[in-house]
Amino acid sequence: MTPEDVRRIALELPGATEKSHFGKPDFRVRDRVFATLPEDGNAVVKLTRDQQEMMAGSEPAVFLPVNGGWGKQGWTRVMLATADAATLRSALLTAWRNTAPITLRKAFDLAAGDG
Repeated sequence: MTPEDVRRIALELPGATEKSHFGKPDFRVRDRVFATLPEDGNAVVKLTRDQQEMMAGSEPAVFLPVNGGWGKQGWTRVMLATADAATLRSALLTAWRNTAPITLRKAFDLAAGDG
């Protein structure tokens, strides 16, 4: 997968916009960051600690906690070279759900037939 794939998938999510975070592209819903594209060619997504532990434990070649305090808050690196489309989409959707307001999440679930 590539940064362009991250951009395309992230911007398909309801209310998602692209802005900049410390000079790096980021993706937001209602002005809250759910993913970033640092310069290393990978992505970073906002997960809960439990989600991070589950994803990194099941796919350590794809998911790695960010170093330091940000990683302890659930921010997780997605290694794009080893991620497939379904895994990347799932990680971005999870990060979006962690960030989006409940009304937007519910509307999305209804539209997707998950409600």
